[in-house]
Amino acid sequence: MSKRLIRFDWAVKKLLRNKANFVVLEGFLSELLFEDIKIQKILESEGNQETEQDKYNRVDILVQNAKNELVIVEIQNTYEIDYFHRMAYGASKALTENLSLGQSYSEIKKVISVNIVYFDLGQGKDYVYKGTTNFQGLHEHDLLQLSNKQKETFAKKNISDVFPEYYIIKVNQFNDIAKDTLDEWVYFLKNSEVKDSFKAKGLIEAKEVLDVMRLNQEQTYGYNRYLDYLHIKASEALSLKVEAEWRAKKEKAIEIAKNMLADNETNEKIAKYTGLTIEQIEALRNEK
Repeated sequence: MSKRLIRFDWAVKKLLRNKANFVVLEGFLSELLFEDIKIQKILESEGNQETEQDKYNRVDILVQNAKNELVIVEIQNTYEIDYFHRMAYGASKALTENLSLGQSYSEIKKVISVNIVYFDLGQGKDYVYKGTTNFQGLHEHDLLQLSNKQKETFAKKNISDVFPEYYIIKVNQFNDIAKDTLDEWVYFLKNSEVKDSFKAKGLIEAKEVLDVMRLNQEQTYGYNRYLDYLHIKASEALSLKVEAEWRAKKEKAIEIAKNMLADNETNEKIAKYTGLTIEQIEALRNEK
């Protein structure tokens, strides 16, 4: 049987920062990055979130792995039109804040930005995207490469290994059909559920660590409050969408009515084609 578990975003805020539970986050990152990830320590704990609403809307955590790389995991629940800009800012902030005064630029850490979003970000058909930085020739169309001396000195294979790397998981775009172990994690991110057949790294441990029944009374209250907030925000988003659609429909009807008034059509005919009341049409006629 599958088991319903605590949402991953709340778990990151409250449970997965405990070193004993690193295995869950390590499993997720290992499946996403296709390598065995080990977390050394957590470097940041949502210190840049100033308002209560911001704490609910998003979750972020900055960790350092065994390869001395910085991994940002950010979870965003509500729509933000400039979220791509936030990704760029977050990666740049992590890069600069972890270069000590007097260090050479070669000492900057590789930054991996992992973004889990619960809204439709950008325009695309996939639900997992990866972004890297490469330089292509404008004339020869070749990719610029590190020299052999640079590869040996910096222990890097490609120029893209120097620059931040970005991942975006558009959770709501996933069709709930898990074809591989990464899909199993995306399924969990969307449904807070782990099926018995799932074999992805970290999910077996997640079934134990993230069991709702393990929460104490205070944690249960906090978790339920968090869920209530997400329901409220979802309702607000739906209300805004319906309101915008209704307003656009009404404005279109008024535009059509004004054109028909210009053609001296009757109130009854205008009402038939626009859905406006006779009183509304008379008001438009008087304005005209």
